[in-house]
Amino acid sequence: MIVERLWTGNSYRNYNYLIACPETGEALAIDPLDHGQCLAVARKNGWRITQLLNTHEHHDHTGGNAAVVAATGAKVIAHHQAGGKIEGMDRGVKAGDVIRVGTSVELECMDTPGHTMCHICLRAHARGSQAPAIFSGDTLFNAGAGNCHNGGDPALLYATFAEQLSKLPDDTRVYAGHDYIENNLRFTLAREPANADAEALLPEVTDHDPAAARVMTLADEKRVNTFFRLTSPGVIAQLREAFPDLPEQPDAKTVFVKLRELRNKW
Repeated sequence: MIVERLWTGNSYRNYNYLIACPETGEALAIDPLDHGQCLAVARKNGWRITQLLNTHEHHDHTGGNAAVVAATGAKVIAHHQAGGKIEGMDRGVKAGDVIRVGTSVELECMDTPGHTMCHICLRAHARGSQAPAIFSGDTLFNAGAGNCHNGGDPALLYATFAEQLSKLPDDTRVYAGHDYIENNLRFTLAREPANADAEALLPEVTDHDPAAARVMTLADEKRVNTFFRLTSPGVIAQLREAFPDLPEQPDAKTVFVKLRELRNKW
């Protein structure tokens, strides 16, 4: 599996992705908003974009669909309940469905509600010497979590984190839909000032070039992403300052939802 991460450089700080089969040159485009760059990179590498996956229905992820389809004839894939929200959808997928690219790439669909109710993440299992990976759209960001105020639900986002993402192998490489890591790390440190891992990482990503950013793993996320650190005494102590009526021993869901509420204003 070949992964090409494309930095759009737009105000939304989107990443787009091409996943190619090295044996056949067939490629899958993920959220190809910057359709010009996606098509140019595919052409340069001799790849044929035969499929297009939208992680969810927001325009900054679907806005390049028409141009890519017009240029390549690619089939549009999205969540099985997104048909009325994504124009020209050819295939609706559910949890456990597999998207095959060429002869060597298989990607498992994960139904990951929270940012929206029709959100798909793609999981690549470890294969040979290749580490596992997740293409997480706007569900999981580096050091952060997606917002829920455009058709989502923070309680469902918590369930996605707790029941699905946290259980993936620690060496899973995280390919997120946007570059928000600097601001997310600053939020982590505001919530957990003693987080030495976040403090050490912040200088590396301050004013960095997103096109050259290193790919984080789930193990990294568990160290620096406050949305995975729901039982940390430091996180809970800081949270109580913002929410004095927080229970003495709050459950993880309450901590997550309150953190998401604070992050909305950060």
